[in-house]
Amino acid sequence: MTIQRIERGSRMSQAVIHGDTIYLAGQIGTPGKSVAAQTQEVLAKIEGLLATAGSSKDHILMATIWLSDMADFAEMNTVWDAWIADAAAPARATGEVKLATPDYKVEIIVVAARMDK
Repeated sequence: MTIQRIERGSRMSQAVIHGDTIYLAGQIGTPGKSVAAQTQEVLAKIEGLLATAGSSKDHILMATIWLSDMADFAEMNTVWDAWIADAAAPARATGEVKLATPDYKVEIIVVAARMDK
């Protein structure tokens, strides 16, 4: 089976496809913006990467969401809930972690299936 890498860099690829499974790298928004704004940016990046990989948010299998502060859980969920409302909700986990810099408030990692051809 072949492995396809999307937006490959020296350190990492933004997406990797193996068979019919798509693995996205953790996506982040613009540092310093609000949790809602960063979440909106992240979800837009995820949609773009999934489209490039031949998928969509309807085919997300699992989402892992990292917040720098769980106090931001409700704010992030407001954006997430609006985004996923018209799609099949995936399995999901959310936790609090120390992100790369204090200006990052949310990071989302997704595993998805390719759409049927």
